[in-house]
Amino acid sequence: MTGVISERRVAGEPGIEDPAPRRRATQYLPDWQHSTPTLTTEQTRIPIHTPSREESARSDRTLIRDAFDGWAAAGSAANVAMQLGWPEVAYGVMESKVESGALMKHPWKRLRTTEQYLAVAILGTDEERAAYREAINTAHRQVRSTATSPVKYNAFHPELQLWVAACLYIGFEDTHQLLHGKMNDEQAEQFYQSASPLGTTLQVTADMWPASRKDFDHYWNVACERVTFDEDQKQFINDLVDLKMITPVLGLPLRGLLRFLTIGCLAPRFRDQLDLSWSAKDQRRFDNLFLFVGFVNRFLPRPLRFGAFYLIMRDFRLRLREKKALI
Repeated sequence: MTGVISERRVAGEPGIEDPAPRRRATQYLPDWQHSTPTLTTEQTRIPIHTPSREESARSDRTLIRDAFDGWAAAGSAANVAMQLGWPEVAYGVMESKVESGALMKHPWKRLRTTEQYLAVAILGTDEERAAYREAINTAHRQVRSTATSPVKYNAFHPELQLWVAACLYIGFEDTHQLLHGKMNDEQAEQFYQSASPLGTTLQVTADMWPASRKDFDHYWNVACERVTFDEDQKQFINDLVDLKMITPVLGLPLRGLLRFLTIGCLAPRFRDQLDLSWSAKDQRRFDNLFLFVGFVNRFLPRPLRFGAFYLIMRDFRLRLREKKALI
């Protein structure tokens, strides 16, 4: 496929349940640490125009656990689109045999399980992460390419999971800065260092997670070179943004706002690949919206801002205690 780096075969990585151990696992970004990115951060990240936060800001405001504001969900559809920028992830989602978790068939369940993963990964205990890992692994065992799939994929592949986790991190960092102010280098590093469970809760090993915020920037710019969308991917994303998986009674009133927020939360690299237009006027409207929302948000009590995720964690712990299905 156009824009996809050629794949190189290497020995199978730990953590992947490979039904054919004699076959070598695909390596998508061989030696990314020593690759020179062809893309810049200006191309792969959205601009943050909110004022820098004060130096006296509370230290816990630079940890990812403080990034669970309800308005962080504004970039959810954009984050899914980013994840689907790697064709292997896209076709793993679009061809998934796990019917009960299919995004277009059971959107509310998929929303719950995704948000629950984020909450458990960041707010949960080691034991809770282990329980959720096993539940997700059970579903992932069924997500493999077939002979007719346009690309080969395996949901257990750590590199594919690292890409998804990196997208999730970008979503957290972007919306947190849009709501609370731009972080300085020290704050950004602290925020980043608290985020590794987004990947390591599953098959991403600690040494795979880029060691520093600077290393992450390098990984992200290299990884974004693989971003490409064919017509099937574009149609799937358009259906998602247009909320075609829910009743029109709810979908139609929200469609315009969701599309605006989605495009605004996508970096130029993704907009270009998806043939989406975004003007300077659009950017000003987007910036002004988050300046207003961020101003109002600071006066809301934490339980109200984080209420949805508190409920999600409560539901998870109840399911775990009563030995009910977690996903």
